[in-house]
Amino acid sequence: MWNRFSQKPRNLLGLAVALALGTLALFADFIANDRPILLHQAGKLSLFPDLSGPRALPAATAGRGDWALWAPFRHGPYTIPALAARVGPLPEPPSADHPLGTDNAGRDTLARLVHGARASLGVGIAAALVQVSLGLALGVLAGYLGGWVDFAVTRVAEVLLSFPLLLLLLVVQGVLERTTLVSTMAVIALTRWADTSRLVRAEALRVREMPYVEASRALGSPRWRTLVMHVLPNCLSPALVAATFGVGSAILLESALSFLGVGVQPPTPSWGNMIQEGMAFYGVAWWMSLFPGLAILVTVVSYNLVGEALRDALDPALRRGAA
Repeated sequence: MWNRFSQKPRNLLGLAVALALGTLALFADFIANDRPILLHQAGKLSLFPDLSGPRALPAATAGRGDWALWAPFRHGPYTIPALAARVGPLPEPPSADHPLGTDNAGRDTLARLVHGARASLGVGIAAALVQVSLGLALGVLAGYLGGWVDFAVTRVAEVLLSFPLLLLLLVVQGVLERTTLVSTMAVIALTRWADTSRLVRAEALRVREMPYVEASRALGSPRWRTLVMHVLPNCLSPALVAATFGVGSAILLESALSFLGVGVQPPTPSWGNMIQEGMAFYGVAWWMSLFPGLAILVTVVSYNLVGEALRDALDPALRRGAA
C-alpha cells in the first residue's frame, strides 16, 4: 500500500503538509508565545511562567544564574499592546516585528494563525474521528445484521442527509446556550456520521457474502466473533478514506460556523473567526482575512490529497492489478 501511495509526489507533498500542520498545532505554545518556555529564577525552574508582576526576569539579573528560554516568535495570540507602546494606527501592516501584521486590537496575526491551527485542526480531526468511529460501528452493524437494525440506521441516516448540512449545524448550535470547541466538534461529528455509515454499510453488505465469512459461520463461530474478526477489519478501507476527507470537510464547517459567530468564540483564535474579524477591515487591512483563508485552503487541499491517495492505494482493483 505504501508503494502505491508514494508513487505520486503530490501524495507525499499532501502528507508532509498535513503532518507539518499537525505539528504546528501541537507545539503552538513552543513556536509563538510572549512568555518564556522555561524560566530559571531564584533557584526555581518554571514551565511557561506568568511574568506579569514581580516574577518577571529583570535585565539586571542577567549572568547571576537566572535565565529564560523563549519561543522563536515572541508574540502571544492574546496580547494587546499598551497604548504607550503603539507606534502607528491599528491594524498594523506586515513589518519586521509583525511579519503578517496585527488585527484591530494590536494582536499579532502570525501568533493567532499558529494558535488558531490548534482550534481549527483540533475540531476537524476530533470531529472526523468521532464521525468515522460512529459511522463505522453503525454501518457495519447495519450491513452485517440487516433486518430492523439496517432499517433503523438507514432511515436515521437518510433523515440527516435530507437536511442542508450547514442549516442543520446552525440550528443545533443556536439551541446551545454557549458554543465551545467541544460543542462545535460534537455537533459536526453527530451530524456527519451518516456519510461514513452509508459507505461502510455498502462494504459490509459485500463482505458478509465472502467465502471466509460463510466459512466462519459454518464452523459455528458466534455472530459477534465473525463480525469483529472478519467483517469489521475488511470494512476499514472506506472508513480510513472517509476520515481523511472528513478532516478537511470538518475544518471548512468549523470555519463557516466561526465566521457566522456560532463556532469557536473569541478571544480563542480559529481561522474562521479570524476571517470574520478581518472582513470589517478588508479594505485597509487585507492581511487579517487573507492569511487565515490561505491556511484553510492549504490544509483542506493537503488532507484531500491524502484522502485521494488512500482511496487509490486501498482500491481492491488496483491491488489485484499490482498482484
